[in-house]
Amino acid sequence: MNELLETTATELKIDVIQLKKAALILRAINHKLRQQIMKLIHQHEKMTVTEIYVKLRLEQSVASQHLAILRKAGFVNTLRDGKFIFYSVNYARLDQVHSIVHDLLK
Repeated sequence: MNELLETTATELKIDVIQLKKAALILRAINHKLRQQIMKLIHQHEKMTVTEIYVKLRLEQSVASQHLAILRKAGFVNTLRDGKFIFYSVNYARLDQVHSIVHDLLK
């Protein structure tokens, strides 16, 4: 019986590190405030953190923390123009995640 368990265990491939990274990416977009931020940026094409926290009536630090999560997950792009950093939606990344989730739910 132990041989069967050992054989099965060696054939079962679960890359825990990759799964955790993927879960963080999905968790980044599965948050109401971050979804609001993404929709707002989409409506304006590009925005600074100041514009975002003023429009959503947030603390600057809260907006910055959520933008950092979205940026790390690849959902927003940044563009520096002088002292300003503009955020825009990374539509290719959203399409990629949407496609993966769609395939996962088949």
